Amino acid sequence: MAPITGTWTLDDRLAGPVREVSFEVGPRTAALTVRLAYDRSAGVLDLGCAGPYGFRGWSGGARSEFTISPAWATPGYLPGEVEPGVWRVLLGLYRVPAAGLPYEISVIRHARPPAVPRAHPSRCARVPRAAHREPAAARRGLPSLGGFQWLAGDLHAHTTHSDGSLSVYELACVAADRGLDFLAVTDHNTVSHHAELPSASALAGIVLVPGQEVTTDLGHANALGDVGWVDFRRPPDEWARAVRDRGGVLSVNHPVAADCAWRHPMSERPRTVELWHWSWWDRTWGAPLAWGQAWGEDGEPEGTGDVVAVGGGDFHRPEEGHPPGAPTTWVLAESGGRGAEAAGAVVRAVAEGRTAVSASPGGPLLLRHGEEFLAVDADGLVLWGPRTRAVVRGDLVRLPARPGLHRLETPANEVMAMCS
Repeated sequence: MAPITGTWTLDDRLAGPVREVSFEVGPRTAALTVRLAYDRSAGVLDLGCAGPYGFRGWSGGARSEFTISPAWATPGYLPGEVEPGVWRVLLGLYRVPAAGLPYEISVIRHARPPAVPRAHPSRCARVPRAAHREPAAARRGLPSLGGFQWLAGDLHAHTTHSDGSLSVYELACVAADRGLDFLAVTDHNTVSHHAELPSASALAGIVLVPGQEVTTDLGHANALGDVGWVDFRRPPDEWARAVRDRGGVLSVNHPVAADCAWRHPMSERPRTVELWHWSWWDRTWGAPLAWGQAWGEDGEPEGTGDVVAVGGGDFHRPEEGHPPGAPTTWVLAESGGRGAEAAGAVVRAVAEGRTAVSASPGGPLLLRHGEEFLAVDADGLVLWGPRTRAVVRGDLVRLPARPGLHRLETPANEVMAMCS
């Protein structure tokens, strides 16, 4: 079949950021390969795929080719039978120059499924590892609370299923070595990584939470929990309803971070917000706190209403220098669960606002523990809240808890920890 060619224009991008190019697949096609070619120095096109019965994958700008077969697929895509009928290449018009962006799509219909590539994650060696020495709460001397325990983790990370450099198992090992108890794997606009989470979790000795970073030009949000795929092409109010109805949590990501700051209007605002993203490199800069205050609309000075604050390391590759757990999100979760049950407990803790954030797994920590605040390793820091101003004196200090988002700051106003 001859390649499909065309040119995307700025008018096309403004008419809709994701466009479809259709092609037919016959009944004797065993597998499918699609290749996208364009001048990458001139613009950026994201790549994805839908079959006759719905979504089959997304790789954004990280790949220019994918294969789907019954037994395996390119990371980011769902393996399974290649059904006959009309298939669609999904193209995100992320950056289109004024002169337009010519493209070419080649579709290869395989009579027999291709062999699994050597670099495919399914062929990588995976060795069972002992769980890290002890849970983070035990290392920090944190008390339990009526059948609940504090867990340390990260709610934002990526793998080779989108634009990360590590496989799910490799990422899980890195997070476990950091001393984290849980990690949400949130690849962009896909859930193909979900199938690998149970085995990687068991082998690496860490709870892996299913997630998807719903990614658009006007902002990103994490869908946390075993909620299936969320269609990023729909309005954010529909994301929120779908995630809520399926028992998950939608978190607005890095709301003031460069070109992926949150700019979507919503009729009902999600409570959960990634106020502390790794890019908050100067924590004397108050923009995230100011954004949270405006988002919460509580009318209280220094407050953030009903906002549930979480953190996100947004890990992609080791060489970037911000590992999982920088920052660390802490959740007060039900004790005793394992596997999917433990992952569900993490999501429920976030949904119910039992969260705190610290700069690292071992950094100063502020927890809302029942009717008290626990300030851990925070001697000399300032506890700051809507109606609270107090200097912490001691390494494990209990103080009366009050409503609203609270934080620990240095005398120079650098944020060191916060809790919802």
